[in-house]
Amino acid sequence: MRMFPAMRVKISGLDPHQQYYIAMDIVPVDNKRYRYVYHSSKWMVAGNADSPVPPRVYIHPDSPASGETWMRQVISFDKLKLTNNELDDQGHIILHSMHKYQPRVHVIRKDCGDDLSPIKPVPTGEGVKAFSFPETVFTTVTAYQNQQITRLKIDRNPFAKGFRDSGRNRMGLEALVESYAFWRPSLRTLTFEDIPGIPKQVFLEILNIQKRRKQRKKDTCLARCQPVTVERTGLRSPKPRGQHRDHEQPETVARK
Repeated sequence: MRMFPAMRVKISGLDPHQQYYIAMDIVPVDNKRYRYVYHSSKWMVAGNADSPVPPRVYIHPDSPASGETWMRQVISFDKLKLTNNELDDQGHIILHSMHKYQPRVHVIRKDCGDDLSPIKPVPTGEGVKAFSFPETVFTTVTAYQNQQITRLKIDRNPFAKGFRDSGRNRMGLEALVESYAFWRPSLRTLTFEDIPGIPKQVFLEILNIQKRRKQRKKDTCLARCQPVTVERTGLRSPKPRGQHRDHEQPETVARK
């Protein structure tokens, strides 16, 4: 999937007539694995890092370009894709979930970029500069731990119009319930542990939404299934069983 939020940089000081590659790699910050503690809203060390993954480099699709071209635009890495599949063959950058990483932007002069490859480490030496920014350190997740980030992504996602459409008069959680298959009623009751990466309060709210839906369906069924009584005038009420008029005898049926 694409990295979100995407990283954007502005570069200055290049030779306007020289050709450059712009690339990015993402390296581990430390050798630790982390977990998110909901009651304190903090990341905590959970153990040692997983084994290293194969090196991957994202080469900006506008590369190579002149220094003048690079300096007059904001360089966006919004097409960079991440995966936790170590067998990936699509050229995505491979990362472990629940680890901390640091993106690095590399400016590589074209004559020094002969060995540049998406599946090899970035070349080093004269003509290659690397830049990193502490504020871009991030922790990889397969599900967002912060609901504000979830809302931000929905608001910025051009394919999530259904979630933002106020004309539908639906709460955000209502839309989430309908969009994910694992929120549909199952053969057993879901528990908080069934769905990693979601705050407990949100999970409980979703269960409440499901309960309200079931109750509405039940009420609708009861309203439709109520017996309809039609009174007709001119008819006598039937006698209770076992009671007959004096001049009437119950019919006897002989059975062999």
